[in-house]
Amino acid sequence: MRSSSDKTSANLGFEAKLWLTADKLRNNMDASEYKHVVLGLIFLKYISDAFEEMHAKLKEGKGDYKGSDPEDPDEYRAENIFWVPPAARWAYLQSSAKQPTIGKIVDDAMVAIERDNPRMKGVLPKNYARPALDKHRLGELIDLIGTIGLGDKANRSKDILGRVYEYFLTQFASAEGKNGGQFYTPSCIVRLIVEMLSPYKGRIYDPACGSGGMFVQSEKFVLEHGGRIGDLSIYGQESNPTTRQLAIMNLAIRGIEADFGIEHADTFRRDLHKDLKAQFVIANPPFNDSDWHRVDDDVRWKYGIPPKGNANFAWVQHFIHHLAADGFAGFVLANGSMSSNQSGEGEIRKAIIEADLVDCMVAMPGQLFYSTQIPVCLWFLTKNKNDGKRRDRRKETLFIDARKMGTLIDRVHRELTDVDLQKIVSTYHSWRGEKGAKKYEDAAGFCKSSTIDEITSHGHVLTPGRYVGAEAIEEDGEPFEEKMPRLVKELASQFKESEKLEKEIRKNLKGLGYDF
Repeated sequence: MRSSSDKTSANLGFEAKLWLTADKLRNNMDASEYKHVVLGLIFLKYISDAFEEMHAKLKEGKGDYKGSDPEDPDEYRAENIFWVPPAARWAYLQSSAKQPTIGKIVDDAMVAIERDNPRMKGVLPKNYARPALDKHRLGELIDLIGTIGLGDKANRSKDILGRVYEYFLTQFASAEGKNGGQFYTPSCIVRLIVEMLSPYKGRIYDPACGSGGMFVQSEKFVLEHGGRIGDLSIYGQESNPTTRQLAIMNLAIRGIEADFGIEHADTFRRDLHKDLKAQFVIANPPFNDSDWHRVDDDVRWKYGIPPKGNANFAWVQHFIHHLAADGFAGFVLANGSMSSNQSGEGEIRKAIIEADLVDCMVAMPGQLFYSTQIPVCLWFLTKNKNDGKRRDRRKETLFIDARKMGTLIDRVHRELTDVDLQKIVSTYHSWRGEKGAKKYEDAAGFCKSSTIDEITSHGHVLTPGRYVGAEAIEEDGEPFEEKMPRLVKELASQFKESEKLEKEIRKNLKGLGYDF
């Protein structure tokens, strides 16, 4: 985990100030439209900074770069750095920021980047010249983004621009409300799933990848645990074309390569990674989707045909289908998935449970999402509970009830703190028998290891509250014969105070001409 301090992402510095300034420049433009304007420019700033850093090394011509041509595109491609032609370099854009033609200049820069870097073809936004976009404000936005990292060469890196990109994604999700959930999963949920799965190495797959946050966090996990970018092979799919573009930019800004398939596509209509078996499947699919495409004889429906009116168990079976024999899946679903018996969902869940695929269930607190108030849960599945690396967990499932966790960061949004995340993750890892983990113990009201027989006795319902029981109430040590008289005396005093207040209120109302 990161620092064990009790912090949330609400405690930010310059990113928040930057957002407030950028948001003031939005004018009357919708957040859904404005995000592509801003994030496209942040991407351009990133690739230009990385280019300039390499350009300076080539120009200096020391060591391995002796005799190199700083204007040779192949020198950059060899280092996995985007070649940025002169008309797309940030210094040129910023020098042109006050020009009335700045919109066309940015569009031309995007076209040039795509032309000279084939993996970005069709990805970058190219509508900065449209009349609806205020060119004066666009120039101010370019000047603002130009300040990121200035004055501190160490900070002019993919990390700082990556942080800004990620923070802006969060803010746009909040600004867009319900629609924001289509491209963004709250970072505390992403971190929790990634830490639970611990994806050190292998193939990782998200068939509803949004803007790619699951992949970014997985790579962070690898780096924090001594691994390297490239230890994970990333596979994603996204049905929304503009969201897919956000994902490609989000990963490119961090130097992460990924296979998003040849184009945007609906996972159920056209599975772009049909033969993939992944060590890690990680996802936040659309909740309770009633508008999805079903083919009854689909090979993925091994545990039962999912109902046309709800795609929840279509997603679950899709994840299982793409899971390698030694793999783990972690994903978000609506709470109804744990107990619903409608349209055959209960039978599908029963078949999955009896196949011994359910490793862990986590009930989450409310108000975590910008897009919905629907209560959610996390599912963790595996095809092999006795892999020789961990404790033999066959015929067992861990239930964790985290509904009381989290901290309100504003009136309607809650986040899990680092302490919350650590508690959930360490509980799961202890139960799995991970190397170096503490010995697992059930904790009333929080966690319980249950057998399939016990789950069967509950009608194959997977709601953690049914299993963990009630939290033990701490005894205060005061004898009943002393406590009861004290409480009665306190209650009598409160009644007396209440009577006094009632008289005052009646008196005040009478003075206003109201008598009752």
